[in-house]
Amino acid sequence: MLTDALRAEPTGLTEALALIDGLDDALVHGLARIDEDRAAALESLAGAFTGSPLAGRVSDSIGKIVSGTVTDEHLAALAGARSALLGAAHDALLGTLSGALGRDRLPSPSPSPSPVAGPAIVAGGSRSWLRELAIAGWRGVDHELAAAGSSAVQALLADPAARRLAVLLDGFAAELGAAAPVATCERIPVRRWADLWSRALLLSQAGFPADPGEPVDGRFLLLGVDLHEHPTVFRAQAHGLLETAGGEVRLVRVSVAAPKVETITGPSAWRMLAGFPIFRAAMAEHRVVEANGLTLTGSGDLIWDESRVTAGEPADPFATARVRLGAATAFSAAPLDRHPAAIAEPVLLEGYTPGPEALDLGGVTVPIATDRLPVAGPLTPALIAASTACIGLLRWDAGRWLVQPLAVQASVRKKAVAVHTGDWALGPLDAKAAKAEAVAGTAVDVLRERAGRLLRK
Repeated sequence: MLTDALRAEPTGLTEALALIDGLDDALVHGLARIDEDRAAALESLAGAFTGSPLAGRVSDSIGKIVSGTVTDEHLAALAGARSALLGAAHDALLGTLSGALGRDRLPSPSPSPSPVAGPAIVAGGSRSWLRELAIAGWRGVDHELAAAGSSAVQALLADPAARRLAVLLDGFAAELGAAAPVATCERIPVRRWADLWSRALLLSQAGFPADPGEPVDGRFLLLGVDLHEHPTVFRAQAHGLLETAGGEVRLVRVSVAAPKVETITGPSAWRMLAGFPIFRAAMAEHRVVEANGLTLTGSGDLIWDESRVTAGEPADPFATARVRLGAATAFSAAPLDRHPAAIAEPVLLEGYTPGPEALDLGGVTVPIATDRLPVAGPLTPALIAASTACIGLLRWDAGRWLVQPLAVQASVRKKAVAVHTGDWALGPLDAKAAKAEAVAGTAVDVLRERAGRLLRK
């Protein structure tokens, strides 16, 4: 059944993505320059919401935008419509996959309005800049317009409750600044910038729903670790199962992150997570983690707190996947995470024929997301090509399903081995990689010492 799901395309998916492409094209050229073709594309978008609760607001907003009036309210409706279409595409794809896996999914909780007390700052800063971007379009972005978002970012950073929006805007402004003047660019990341713009606009709405989560006790059993390596941050996101006292088994994620400089790459990036020794040991040694009062959000994120966890006995992730994964209940995505590109569904794959770029599941060939293999871990394309079993994340990108391996069982020199992306959390096990990491690690220690000295001054 999984092969059928990976081959199938949900009804209406192509049409929904085409509507989004029409809106994104309008954002490329700017809402101040809506010609007949782009006006027709926006009107088709409005027509897709006929009969829905958003119908009146979306239709009215698009009509005003086409006629030349662009307000914050109109843009919020446009961003909401775009997010709703992507959410529907996400739900259709994930629903097909969940049905094939026999995976139950908890319904999304009803979030409560955010108690953030700084909507005036958000409205006066981020909304204004995002409106200017939409009016000018990506091709109208120059260095001055890209830099204009910095004042909004600085104001938001002063409020911890607005940190999520601040970091998003900061990264978005940096991308625009690096590409400015965008009019001279040969290629524009159209959907990515539209994603960032619409998400920022929705987050900047006063009273955006917040998910405070609830405390939970239980045992976290590791499946695999997804490493996110960016120039200025390193994040380890562990996927696993949470067993609670009531016998429930839920699919959850645990993330820790730390800032870094661009020169710190590869295995030495793990040193930036020195403040999470229990997490690192659990990843490297595949240990069960006993949780006592960790916060669990309605979307399945277990908020890590080293003071509320203890490392237990080792547990083989492949044994965990074979015995417990099939019966685990998954969470539904948070509203803004309902996007096809955000799908990352843990699976255990066996009985396939491996290749250097894809896995043949006996009826369907699934490409390997080799660009997601981290340099901070030991997993390589050669190991995947020699594998017999794989714990990975099924992702949807560019109109197709891909698998991102998190761990494999393989035969190397006639010896069975298991290799996981988190195996180097406490340092590389390979002698050559360990030597290189020791040299790079010295630089990390020097930078940390110098930063501490500056802070003491």
